[in-house]
Amino acid sequence: MTSFGVGHSPILRLSSIDEIQVRRALRRNRILATGLLVLMVVIAAGTRLYPSQGWVIQLVRAGAEAGIVGGLADWFAITVLFRHPFGIPIPHTAILPRNKDRIGRSLGAFVERNFLVPETILPKLHKADLTANIAAWLVRPENAAMAADQIITLLKRLPATGDREQNEFIQRAVGEQLRRLDLAPLLARVVDVLTSSEESDILFERLARAAENWIAANRTRIDEMVGQNSHWWIPRTIDRRIATKVVDSTIDLMHHLRQRDSEVRTQFRAAVTKLTDDLMTSSEQSEKIQRLKNSLFDDAEVRTWIASAWSGFSERLMQDLSDPRSNIGSTLQSKLVALGHSMRDDASLRALVDSLIERLVSLLISFRSEIGSWIAEVVGSWDSHTVSDRLELVLGSDLQYIRINGTMVGALVGCAIYLLSTDVIRFEPLLRDWFR
Repeated sequence: MTSFGVGHSPILRLSSIDEIQVRRALRRNRILATGLLVLMVVIAAGTRLYPSQGWVIQLVRAGAEAGIVGGLADWFAITVLFRHPFGIPIPHTAILPRNKDRIGRSLGAFVERNFLVPETILPKLHKADLTANIAAWLVRPENAAMAADQIITLLKRLPATGDREQNEFIQRAVGEQLRRLDLAPLLARVVDVLTSSEESDILFERLARAAENWIAANRTRIDEMVGQNSHWWIPRTIDRRIATKVVDSTIDLMHHLRQRDSEVRTQFRAAVTKLTDDLMTSSEQSEKIQRLKNSLFDDAEVRTWIASAWSGFSERLMQDLSDPRSNIGSTLQSKLVALGHSMRDDASLRALVDSLIERLVSLLISFRSEIGSWIAEVVGSWDSHTVSDRLELVLGSDLQYIRINGTMVGALVGCAIYLLSTDVIRFEPLLRDWFR
């Protein structure tokens, strides 16, 4: 679709190929309707001039004359919708261009009251299963590549970093969203994901081994730290024993944590499970995290750090997007494909996306009065001549069939009236005798 029109707002028009086909159909049907009307005129004139005025000739003439009346009446009725006939400003003609403001208000109100309502949109939304359709679309590599290109193009149009108003906006927007976010369930989900898989066990054991090796390799440094923080009156030998005991106990703890069937590992898992449950169900834990989060974001240095982090991130992002050697496009494409597979296979993710789509649609519905007013304003700003041309292009081809049908029906009615009138005259004496 492209734009067309004169005035403040463009009017959507058909593509070039579609418009050529529509105009061709309109011209063909208009020629057919006009040709049929001309044929009726020729038949009526021919039967008038025909030497023999028999019953059949009179029947044909009556049908042709009635067809002329029907064809002209429908031509007038269709023409006055779009323009003044022959440019003559007859009252109640050029109906659509002259009433475009009222049509715009009626159209806006109609859309607002009959389409942008939850009872209409939400059932259709649930039936359409947009999440499944989006997932099926994303898993195709060519579609994911196209989406990645569009995302990259959009990212390149982001404002330049370093703008003061932009930084203030980022501080407010990110801070406000993080304030509203309930971190407790999110942290519980993160902890659960990080501790419930086979890979997480392997990672945990490697971290425990690394910690154990680091502590063993830094015994001397730990001894020095204990001695530096000890009181002057404590003997050096005691300090070394304390340091040795701390190091040996820590190494032993790390060693047992690496053993999956050890009691220490079992206790650690139980503590993690309890932490996850508390984060998910305990209102006290949730309130503590919320207070800590809010106090954190009230700090001016934290807000400055958020803006600085965004500036650094966006600057690095712009550099990567502008670098032809960057593989950000292919990476984004693969992530979109993976997202499509996850949306298709993960029921919880599908439910999350469904909920997000429903919220967006509900937000759209909440602005239905503004959308209705916007439709009325857009239609009202269109140029009258362009409105007439666009509507006639869309509707005129089908309306020509009204002219064709009017001509044919008029001719048939004319023939019927002639037959009835002649039969009545023929049987008039019998009718008089009957009613005496």
